[in-house]
Amino acid sequence: MKFKIMIFTLTLLFCFCLTGCGDNDIQKNQQKEQPRLKSGPKSGSKSIVTQEEKNYAVLPDNIKWLTNEFDLVFSSPKALRGGIFHSAITSFPMTFRVVGPDSNGSFRSAILDNQLSLINIHPNTGDIIPELATHWAFGDDKKTMYFKLSKDARWSDGQPVTAWDFVYTLEFMRSEHIIAPWYNDYYTKEIEVVIVYDDYTIGVKSTKAVPDLHLKLGISPTPKHYFGILDETFVQKYNWKIVPNTGAYQINDFKKGKFIKFKRKKDWWAKDNKFLKNRFNIDIVVFDVIRDVNLQWEYFKKRKLDAFGLTMPKYWHEKSGISLFQEGYINKIWFFNDQERSAQGMWLNQDKQIFKDRRLCYAFAHAMNIEKVINNVLRGDYFRLAQAFFGYGQYSDYTIKPRTYDIAKVQDLMISGGWTRGSDGIWQKKGTRFSVKVTYSYEEHTPRLVVLKEDALKAGVELLLERLDFTAMFKKFLEKKHDVAWMGWSTNIRPSYWQGWHSDNAHKPQTNNITNTDDPELDKLINQYRASLDEKERIKLSLKIQHSIHETGAFVPTFMVPYVRLGYWRWLELPDFHGTRRSDSLFDPFSSTTGGLFWINAKKKENTLAALKKGKVFQPVVIVDERFKVE
Repeated sequence: MKFKIMIFTLTLLFCFCLTGCGDNDIQKNQQKEQPRLKSGPKSGSKSIVTQEEKNYAVLPDNIKWLTNEFDLVFSSPKALRGGIFHSAITSFPMTFRVVGPDSNGSFRSAILDNQLSLINIHPNTGDIIPELATHWAFGDDKKTMYFKLSKDARWSDGQPVTAWDFVYTLEFMRSEHIIAPWYNDYYTKEIEVVIVYDDYTIGVKSTKAVPDLHLKLGISPTPKHYFGILDETFVQKYNWKIVPNTGAYQINDFKKGKFIKFKRKKDWWAKDNKFLKNRFNIDIVVFDVIRDVNLQWEYFKKRKLDAFGLTMPKYWHEKSGISLFQEGYINKIWFFNDQERSAQGMWLNQDKQIFKDRRLCYAFAHAMNIEKVINNVLRGDYFRLAQAFFGYGQYSDYTIKPRTYDIAKVQDLMISGGWTRGSDGIWQKKGTRFSVKVTYSYEEHTPRLVVLKEDALKAGVELLLERLDFTAMFKKFLEKKHDVAWMGWSTNIRPSYWQGWHSDNAHKPQTNNITNTDDPELDKLINQYRASLDEKERIKLSLKIQHSIHETGAFVPTFMVPYVRLGYWRWLELPDFHGTRRSDSLFDPFSSTTGGLFWINAKKKENTLAALKKGKVFQPVVIVDERFKVE
């Protein structure tokens, strides 16, 4: 998971080959009301705020500035700079925009991870750590946070990052021209204002007090000097533009359908930041489009990819039994982590007639033999996911159990709905058969779905398997044209419900409510959760919401994988601690939360390639790190 402080819209679970190939959201004590610059002029106005028009508020005198000088760094002083890291993606992104139509794809994370936020979270302790801000403070109104910006911060085009870039974020995100309803809603209903005290001191104010305020207000800047005034040409104009960013890397070359290259900035402004130092060590990161995972495996063996996800059992237990591993050219690591679990499973489209009856949603779930897949196909390495929001601590209802395979329950539910078994054994009613299409992308998942298909037939349910290119699959889901979506969502540090489960996002394309859930009682709970000012109340509401979601039957949870397993050529090196509590990929090159910890040892690469030619072998390396394993 690539966690950023700002709660962004959910994204389809990232799948670069290196991450596992598809498996793995104050003014109370002020003496007087302070003047505020709101979100800047509306898009389409004649000008953006000029130097002469800048208005500065007066900083309250009771500010208690905080920073983090006590947490340990999570990088290695042994890290070496340089080299080219080769990875793979299964499809080329539909756009480089991170908002607007077709932007919510998996590659979006690689772009966003190179855009820093005001603050971040230490992946081991959960404490706040600095990014663009060096210091922060909490307002007495429990709605406002104050930030001192680093005067060293620079956009990739050399322009300084200032307070006005955060003001512009509100203007940008509220604009109708970006065609992004979620962002329009969030930055209007959740973020009230950015207050400017000087060019490097701001306040960000929420529309309401919330627990964990820092998870909400650590927003990212938007380069005002680059975008300027937005208009109706935004979507088309910026579809393939490379926007200035603040992170360690920037896209410097690409060929549509073929590859995308990122280059490390030579004199990155944050290279000496305590929590960013000795990280992001690779000079160039190349993502080649290799659409088939089996082909990626062949590329990996031929040294055209540096790392490969071995999460799937056949790779860890069987395919890695080749001489390249046994003779020590390629290392293996099994690293357990401790974090929120991706909502991986089967998402039922309730706008389809067959799933409008909740009993059929339940019957479908009881016709899915997930346990058999885990035991027979996945060799018992995976764990059954109980529900969509598992692993969030007090915010998760651990009493919820998944519906398990039970032909008798399927029969009772179907008969109660007036269905009968046809001559072919499939349930039918008034000429309609219980036959649904399951849409997925990764060929490696086909054996799992074949087992489900076979046992579903025994229960009278027909699964039609539809495998699409990743981009085509995701587009189909967002357009709500699927019957059953086989996929997983990425996570935030707190449950986020409105995007995926509120009726505001049902029955319309380009939203994350792909089940088209439209439940007034659930809406009411979600609205209360969003508006709550009390953490205990939010926790209670969270548990109720999860129970309500479970009752819809619209999501059939499948697997969770509380670890990463990887193969990597021996010239890739990791810190002695291998990864952090929240690391979901040890060879993630970008994430400011957990990424960029590895490096390439050029001398070892040279020696390894020479040894391959001469037939020299090394001691095989298999690492199992259970330090963060949750029993």
